[in-house]
Amino acid sequence: MATPRSLASSPFNNLRLPPPPPVLFEVGQRVTHDRHGLGRVVGVEGEIATLVDFGDRVVRVAVGSGRLHAL
Repeated sequence: MATPRSLASSPFNNLRLPPPPPVLFEVGQRVTHDRHGLGRVVGVEGEIATLVDFGDRVVRVAVGSGRLHAL
């Protein structure tokens, strides 16, 4: 499928929104992941990554990936 073209004079070409702030999680918080399901935060690496225990494995999820959501 082709991407829609925009006019060079369109006022929407210059629309630059700042990125949303990253969601930071706390140790012990319950979360859900789009692929792995329900889990619990077991570690936080600052604003870099979050370690989540999903029961059968611990997964390191990058902050800002958008796949991890708080419950």
